[in-house]
Amino acid sequence: MPARFTRLSPSAVRTQLADALAELRRSLELPEQFPAEVVAEAEAVVASGAAVDGSDAGRADLREIEFHTIDPEGSRDLDQALSISREGSGFVVHYAIADLAAFVRPGGAIDAETRRRGQTIYAPDGSVPLHPEVLSHGAASLLPEQDRRAYVWRFVLDEHGAQHEPPASPVRAWVRSRRQWSYVDAQEAIDTGDAPDALALLAAVGPLLIAQEAARGGASLKSPEEEIVATPEGYDLRARVTLPIEDWNAQISLMTGMAAAAIMLERGAGILRTLPAAEPEAIAEFRRRVEAIGHPWPEDMPYGEYLRRVDRADPAAPAIMQAASKLFRGADYVPFDGAPPADPVQAAIGAPYAHTTAPLRRLVDRFVLAMCTDAPAWARDALPELAEIMRQTGSLANRLEGGALDRIEAAELQAHLGSELDAVVVSETRGGSRVQIADPFVTATIRETRDPGSRIRVRVTGADIATGAVQLVVA
Repeated sequence: MPARFTRLSPSAVRTQLADALAELRRSLELPEQFPAEVVAEAEAVVASGAAVDGSDAGRADLREIEFHTIDPEGSRDLDQALSISREGSGFVVHYAIADLAAFVRPGGAIDAETRRRGQTIYAPDGSVPLHPEVLSHGAASLLPEQDRRAYVWRFVLDEHGAQHEPPASPVRAWVRSRRQWSYVDAQEAIDTGDAPDALALLAAVGPLLIAQEAARGGASLKSPEEEIVATPEGYDLRARVTLPIEDWNAQISLMTGMAAAAIMLERGAGILRTLPAAEPEAIAEFRRRVEAIGHPWPEDMPYGEYLRRVDRADPAAPAIMQAASKLFRGADYVPFDGAPPADPVQAAIGAPYAHTTAPLRRLVDRFVLAMCTDAPAWARDALPELAEIMRQTGSLANRLEGGALDRIEAAELQAHLGSELDAVVVSETRGGSRVQIADPFVTATIRETRDPGSRIRVRVTGADIATGAVQLVVA
């Protein structure tokens, strides 16, 4: 075995992993500290107490609405807050989105820097934020018990979750969140009946919107996520299955993104997040793969319904979801001003859609929200540039995420050099197979071709933390 694949002590693993992640950042040339003029501008805007675009003069006062935020534990960049009430047999959903346009002066230092960054990029050893923390963790974040500027959407739904009327533009308003919930705490409060109605009704509305998605022909992949967890010893990889409330909350965000797309299409200018429908060849290949795995896809069942019925506890589920991922390729940002895009639909959602609900963390959302209200010249003029910014920074984020995951997986497998581990084959690759190890939760490649869905045992013969390279052989 080459020297680089010798087993290391735990302290050496931690040191090598820290060095490898730092080198990955350097190689990708990630932004570091914000330039002084950017921080100074942000602090001055906050200190002034006034919106840079004069929007406070006509801002509505909606602080009486009982908003709540739901985010991962410890989050400080809170983009969205929701409030749900009953109206007859249906519901009214208010959804507040942080108003960054009130803090970012077009053509100013913050505007230029956020266009360079494009989005918040997350890494195990620290994120690269889109905005200075005085905004993203402070004045622009929808923190509890604070008066905050927001775009507020209002949706009136019937008892089936369908909207009574076409979507209306959001209102720029003052809002006040009552409480910041983690997903775990919110789920527990709903399950025990202790959640306030404005939050508890998400358990009624969420499933209705999921049913609406199914009726549109939409679908989503719900594979267990490879979650990186910081520990006193370094990092741990765990399989994470989303809670029901995360799916319900995501449906509110999707509804908002569809409303934004509809408004921009009607007005004739904006930027959409699109995804083409799967090609017939890809669908046929997916049918062949799941047939071979032993979970055939009925001819009369929409693929979204088929994916929703996959039991996540089934050992074959990772292979099915990996095969399905090939149906969800080609996502892009498409700007338009005049004629709408030839194919405006996001196929996985089953409708036109726009990124709208995360302006603290994603540049394009600030411009979409502006295009859905008064469509100022600064937003309209930036449309062609935005698509390329989001493509480039999205690629950078993917490279960082993939590279970091490879290095942490190699570090996890260091302690298992020479050991045999249980795994499931999830896909075929050129010259081999992709496998998912159960414990530790690691995905890697073997050089043998095995049928997707089959269970095997693999022996760990190499793990190079510096490059993320892993060597496995079938035991």
